[in-house]
Amino acid sequence: MNLYFRLIWLFIWRIRHCNSIGFLDTSRISYRVWPLDCDINFHVTNSRYPAFLDLARTYMMAEMGFLKKFIKLKWMPIVNAAEFTYIRDIKPFTKFEIETKIVGWDEKYVYIEQRFVSESTLHCIVHVRCVFVCGGKQVPIETMIKEVNFEGPVPELTPEVIKWKQFLQLKKERNI
Repeated sequence: MNLYFRLIWLFIWRIRHCNSIGFLDTSRISYRVWPLDCDINFHVTNSRYPAFLDLARTYMMAEMGFLKKFIKLKWMPIVNAAEFTYIRDIKPFTKFEIETKIVGWDEKYVYIEQRFVSESTLHCIVHVRCVFVCGGKQVPIETMIKEVNFEGPVPELTPEVIKWKQFLQLKKERNI
């Protein structure tokens, strides 16, 4: 329930007062762990991470200046796949930051890396594969890149993302 309050706060206050970043820059948003974010082990429950990530990606689009434009175009961001690597737990009342950045794209998907960090501790690294859809159809990557006015070279995907893409393709082929 408290993520609804965080979502409302995001739209009412944080987006209106956010920084401006470039398309490939890192977005940073901070939160504090409240008791309702925790499980019986007194750390952030695994199911809470994806919800925080949704808020951070929304904030990133606002910092890039595209959130209003994408809403107006009726483009809906859809997560196609995500992989989590949990490194250190996050305890109650800890202030942490989520760092979000686009690490590249291919002919179909945008790849995003998100990190949970507090002080100098890395807690979790997440890779997310996303698409935008409009009217039930995928928005072509070329259209999205053109809409955001990005004219630089396509960044090379990291070795981790390349291996993850291969793994996702293997899963798809083995389960068709």
